[in-house]
Amino acid sequence: MAHRKLPILDPTGFVVLGEQRGPSIPPAEWQGLEFIDWKSGGDTNFAPLASALGEMECRGFWDHGKPDKDGIWTKNREIAPSLVRYVEQIGARYGRVRVIELNPSDEATALRQLHLDDNNRLNPDGEGWVVRAWLELDAPPGSTFILRELKDDPATESRIPLHPGMQMVIDTERLWHVVHNPGPKPRHALITSFESGEALQAWIDSQLPVEVGAR
Repeated sequence: MAHRKLPILDPTGFVVLGEQRGPSIPPAEWQGLEFIDWKSGGDTNFAPLASALGEMECRGFWDHGKPDKDGIWTKNREIAPSLVRYVEQIGARYGRVRVIELNPSDEATALRQLHLDDNNRLNPDGEGWVVRAWLELDAPPGSTFILRELKDDPATESRIPLHPGMQMVIDTERLWHVVHNPGPKPRHALITSFESGEALQAWIDSQLPVEVGAR
């Protein structure tokens, strides 16, 4: 039995949504989080908000015998209640919830970090496919999300300019991806693993329209 997927992601594997609605996230929340030196997609640090067992670690849920679902809040939730509310109000089943801190690099260095995520290991057949949602918290001018269907083929590439308040959902097990942050400051974003299903689709619908998979 195949996993349930979202038809809106079929054409390109991603959807760019409207701006974050409601109260903005206070910068003190992500600036005050406890970060861990964890490398993924560049010179990065991660602040785990929800992990497999609620511990301050960034390992895959499969290390604990779980799919990337049913995340448990860490002690960072006390520092960032607005980020917790943002995730919970979406209403979909979530797994990993983290804030990424990406340090600057040149574009060539960023492109060498193109990667796929491992979102669906141990995900039972018949359940929803796990995708990832982004909320940009801050982004130096010129920051760009780079997506490719084929890692070494620029003809399959889409580029999304980033700015604070942007929201997007990406099938990061399908698309090779990386963010180029030209600096001079780090870029921060909230990344959440969500299960595909009616709840996530309803939230996506409520955040449209801006563009769907535009190249």
